[in-house]
Amino acid sequence: MEFETISPREIDAFLFQEGVCVIDIREPREFRRLHLKGAVCIPYEQLEERARFLKNQTLVLYCERGGTSLKAARELGGKGYRVKTMIGGIQAYKGRNLESYLDQR
Repeated sequence: MEFETISPREIDAFLFQEGVCVIDIREPREFRRLHLKGAVCIPYEQLEERARFLKNQTLVLYCERGGTSLKAARELGGKGYRVKTMIGGIQAYKGRNLESYLDQR
C-alpha cells in the first residue's frame, strides 16, 4: 500500500476525525513545546511497534519539517497501513490548531 502527502492546510480536516489518528513523531519534549491539538506523540523510534495497535485507522503523520514523517509514511505504507504525511511538518503549519503544554499552568 502506498501513502499520501497532504498540505498543512489540509491537516485540519483530519483533526478529531473518527477513524483517524494524527501522530506527532517528534520527541516528547518537542511535542510539549508545540503540537497540533488532538495529536498524539509517538516518537519515530517507537512508531512501528505502537502503530500495530492502530492498524484499523488512517494514520496522519507529521514531524518538524516533513522529512522524518515522509520516511515513516513510506515504511508504514509498505506494510499495509493507511498513511498520510503532512509536507513541511509543523514548521509549515499556519492554522489555528496549535497548542503548547508549556503555556498551561
